[in-house]
Amino acid sequence: MKKASRAALALTLSVAAVAGGIGFTAGASQAEASRKPEPAVQDRFDPLGPPMHQLRHEGRTVHYADTGESEGTPVLFVGGAGTTARASGMTEFLHTTRQKLGLRMISVERNGLGDTEFDPELGFADYTSDVRAVLDKLGIRKAPVVAISGGGPYAAHFAAAAPGRVSSLHLAAALPPYGEKPGYCGRSDEELASAVREQIRDPRAWWAFPEDSPVRKIPGFTDRAEEDGARSYYLRGQLGDPEAQVHEQRLYCERPGPDLSGLRAPAFVYTGAKDTTVPPATQARWADALPREPVTRRYDDSGHDVQYRHWDQILLDVAGYADRTAVCTGRGSGAKTRVLPEKAAERALKKGATLGSCAWR
Repeated sequence: MKKASRAALALTLSVAAVAGGIGFTAGASQAEASRKPEPAVQDRFDPLGPPMHQLRHEGRTVHYADTGESEGTPVLFVGGAGTTARASGMTEFLHTTRQKLGLRMISVERNGLGDTEFDPELGFADYTSDVRAVLDKLGIRKAPVVAISGGGPYAAHFAAAAPGRVSSLHLAAALPPYGEKPGYCGRSDEELASAVREQIRDPRAWWAFPEDSPVRKIPGFTDRAEEDGARSYYLRGQLGDPEAQVHEQRLYCERPGPDLSGLRAPAFVYTGAKDTTVPPATQARWADALPREPVTRRYDDSGHDVQYRHWDQILLDVAGYADRTAVCTGRGSGAKTRVLPEKAAERALKKGATLGSCAWR
């Protein structure tokens, strides 16, 4: 082949390669290329996490998150110890389910965490006042309340002070402010600070779920949790100062707990049989404090991660489907998540179905 012909062939191949880079496949016909779908760009932004807002109340700035459609059913979400108002974002691995159920998550940040300035004089009553102010601003008269872990005492104080504003109470591995005080209550502030300082310095330690925890199946969960830990203790330049966390743990020692006798809303307790942080025996104290027997959902497959592993069921309960159970039926590619009446769910479980979304498999 002559040099000129070789050069022409090389040029032709180069043009084809460039064409392939802008939408044509080398060797493909124009007809094949035209079968590509029409490009489309969405009309609305996808959320990057719970958006934060603020208001001035009683001389302080109250920070809160509000996630979901404004016309959705509002849910007051009270996160665990050391978490910010954006902690509700750690439940967004079931964003689609929450959205389809029409639920809107609202969370009020606590004293000294995240972007909220620390005031050693503030306590449970001040948090309740902050929550009322946020709900009033948003025009919300009544809402279900979901409390996780260390959010339990805050939810109890709010429910006791404003029982008419609680439509249902959901306590997920939640610490009850009743019964014996936690074992650490006899320690000094310096000893408590020393005990939590390393976990606060490195939020990965604060959120160190066991290797066999089901939450490790959730893409990005651990990273998201660690980010909230960093937000809790570093956002305002706290540089890992344990003062706010020690103050919160002191509040957990307050006894007696609030009087819940005025609460008329139904209550649900979710407990993991393997929970060593807030064991089932400790969570059972809620039944003694509540005026009506709560619905207790005990899960043998969970520890202190029950609030995430069974978040699908919590969402159903919050949305008013407490008589339904989420189960995964079938195997392999035929697996399907179904929401069944209680008796039908029990039959399905006996036949090999598993609790919750098939995503857990």
